[in-house]
Amino acid sequence: MKRILIPVLLVLFFSLNASAETYIITGRATYADNSQVQLQDISVDCEMGENNCLQFKGATTQTDRYGNYTIAFSVDEGDDGTRILLSVKGEEFVHTLNLEMLENNGGSITQNLKLEQYPTPLGSGFGSVCCLLLFVIMAIYIIAKTARMLSTPKGRLEFRGYKPAKLITCPKCDLTMARHQLVKHLIVDHDIEMVEAGEIAGKAMRATWSEEE
Repeated sequence: MKRILIPVLLVLFFSLNASAETYIITGRATYADNSQVQLQDISVDCEMGENNCLQFKGATTQTDRYGNYTIAFSVDEGDDGTRILLSVKGEEFVHTLNLEMLENNGGSITQNLKLEQYPTPLGSGFGSVCCLLLFVIMAIYIIAKTARMLSTPKGRLEFRGYKPAKLITCPKCDLTMARHQLVKHLIVDHDIEMVEAGEIAGKAMRATWSEEE
């Protein structure tokens, strides 16, 4: 039984391979303004209910910088008349497999693809480049400013959240000190009562606020 089965399988295998051939579609993809569709994927898809097409679904190629493309897959006699879709940039183009035309044309069929859409304006790409350039400049500026800050002891303290106390001049003796020490200075060194010292310190601080504004 095995001696008979093996030859039969070999004959069947080679007969199937002998009937298969390569189906080649070539052409040029252009936009609505006749400019080339450069470096874009073209893939095979199927219409709803076209089951014979499923074996070709997913075959993919890419256009060159002139918009030319070539896509190839294996077919046999039973695939003649099958409808496939050539999909590029969201648009689909019907192609019906025609083995007779394939043979008459020397093994390839030409189908040019003209899209309804127009190419992306150059301005949008230029705007993206400008945004990227601005981002890079800002990043360099921030890094340089941070590095300059960290290069000094004062800057390192500020980077860690430390802020030097703001100074004020005592209205009684013209001594410069931290603002939060003014009330204590007026009470201890000038023997002024607490309420009066607070009023004097408040007036002095309000004067500095108006100067800062």
